[in-house]
Amino acid sequence: MNEDTAESDWKQMAGRIKAKWGKLTDDEIQEAEGNSEYLIGKLQERYGLAKEQVEENLKDIGYYH
Repeated sequence: MNEDTAESDWKQMAGRIKAKWGKLTDDEIQEAEGNSEYLIGKLQERYGLAKEQVEENLKDIGYYH
């Protein structure tokens, strides 16, 4: 996968994350690129979900870490 494709894929995923979890800031979503533990932690913090719930929701939108 080339760099342009990876960037495009991340932008699409970031849009899905923002649509599902609007409490995350754009900066937090950008920080989560390539850092799934950060993303999972932020979602747990903002939404009060268990790690397993967050992981299942991420899988539902096509995010695999």
